[in-house]
Amino acid sequence: MKINENTLLEGEKVVLVPYNADHVPRYHEWMKSPELQQLTASEPLSLEQEYDMQRSWREDNDKCTFIVLDKQRWADPEVQEEQCMVGDVNIFLTDPSDPSLAELEIMIAEPSYRGKGIGNEVTRMMMCYGVNKLGIQKFEVKIGLDNKVSIAMFKKLHFHELSLCKVFKEVTLGMTVDESIRTRLLGDMAYMKEREYRQTCSNTQELTSQ
Repeated sequence: MKINENTLLEGEKVVLVPYNADHVPRYHEWMKSPELQQLTASEPLSLEQEYDMQRSWREDNDKCTFIVLDKQRWADPEVQEEQCMVGDVNIFLTDPSDPSLAELEIMIAEPSYRGKGIGNEVTRMMMCYGVNKLGIQKFEVKIGLDNKVSIAMFKKLHFHELSLCKVFKEVTLGMTVDESIRTRLLGDMAYMKEREYRQTCSNTQELTSQ
């Protein structure tokens, strides 16, 4: 989606930025991991295919993608943005007849960043953005049955089981955002700041050159 091409979301532990071409080489290295291929049900791509995918995610109207950055490293003007990357988060509009329904997908690719509450914060930030900017009212996630950590995290966020597919060994969890959930979500994420991505990057580069 182009709606977030100049959007930066700042949380307590992470910063979410639009997925651009500069991020592709690091992302490509991540996706060589058999573990991540299994967790994301992905096939390995060539670097050229990865660039094509990045352009597709930017242009397509049914996908919204952010790269997850370590906020502490990102705040250091000496550290390049690509060196701050820890994962990504996506919203897919899976039903053309119902634009209020979205599939949520999150990947914390760097093992050292798992188990620290980052996935939880990223998920809530993306849900808040989806509700506020995209008009999402229903979220679904598909998770491999072996991924007990992710299943537990989403259930803690009040997602409930919608279906279980033994053939594909995955469970689908869902949440309908009613008024009480919306109020709680937006209240919990009141600290999240939305900034202009290009302007923020420009300010960082100015600090580096001084």
